[in-house]
Amino acid sequence: MSNIDAKFKAILYGLAIGDALGFQVEFSKLPHIYERFGREGVTDLPEDALFSDDTQMTIAIAEALVKAGDKDLESIMAEVRREFIKWLHSPENNRAPGNACLIGVENMETGIHWSQSGVADSKGCGSAMRVAPVGYLYQNQPEKLKEVASATGICTHGHPTGDAACIGAAYLVKLALDGIDPGDMVPRLLEFTKGISQEFDEAILKITHCLDWDDEDEALSCLGEGWIGEEAVALALYCFLRYPNDYKKTVLRAANTNGDSDSIACVAGGISGAYLGLEAIPRDWISRIEKSEYLEDLADRLAKVKNNKSG
Repeated sequence: MSNIDAKFKAILYGLAIGDALGFQVEFSKLPHIYERFGREGVTDLPEDALFSDDTQMTIAIAEALVKAGDKDLESIMAEVRREFIKWLHSPENNRAPGNACLIGVENMETGIHWSQSGVADSKGCGSAMRVAPVGYLYQNQPEKLKEVASATGICTHGHPTGDAACIGAAYLVKLALDGIDPGDMVPRLLEFTKGISQEFDEAILKITHCLDWDDEDEALSCLGEGWIGEEAVALALYCFLRYPNDYKKTVLRAANTNGDSDSIACVAGGISGAYLGLEAIPRDWISRIEKSEYLEDLADRLAKVKNNKSG
């Protein structure tokens, strides 16, 4: 197994497991999580380790990239449209999908072009939560990464801040794959997304304000609840930066958050998986996550596309 092959397995397992950890407590505030699970909060995957629409839509993008290969943007988005419509009508699409995702895909299904199908004022985190495959495939083509990430995002979420969050989430996967020092990630991220959204910039800069606080719960409250894109990315990056060398601590911290815990832990898990690799993820979690064998096969197939691009 090449390092490239193993890395996308780590990203895909990393985000799916984070998603499943957080999915148990989505919509819950931290006091309710502690009341239900004890003072440590969520500490393990449930036996029935189901992931949410976050991973389902990530899978859709990965499948689209496998089918499109290294093609032009319209060809890529034609495949994204097909995979999103498949997801829309799947009987498994019953895990609290976001309204903007549903509306955007429905618009594409009616024939509205992807560049116009998104909900114009939506900056929800639904575009950022699913974009990790783009960061992986275009790791070494940052401008193509930006172009493709933006397109996969604005087809459902049209607000510039949502666009910045989606591009930023993909770029963080790229930085993690590059092995960039975690301490350099905030400035590198802000340089890459410069000029897209002041709201996004401000949300990311908040991390530097509260990263060293002793009270992590207070820091999380400072950063928000993650329902909107800039907060979800900021919270996920905060959790990774608190525990850059420990996948398990990163995703458990991300799952034990106020609000959109599955999306926060999904994004954080993808970044941590990209940075630390497959060996950092508990083996029993990999075997327990829903569709584990399928995820492995999908990772192999996208890795082949990346290998062919660089070969």
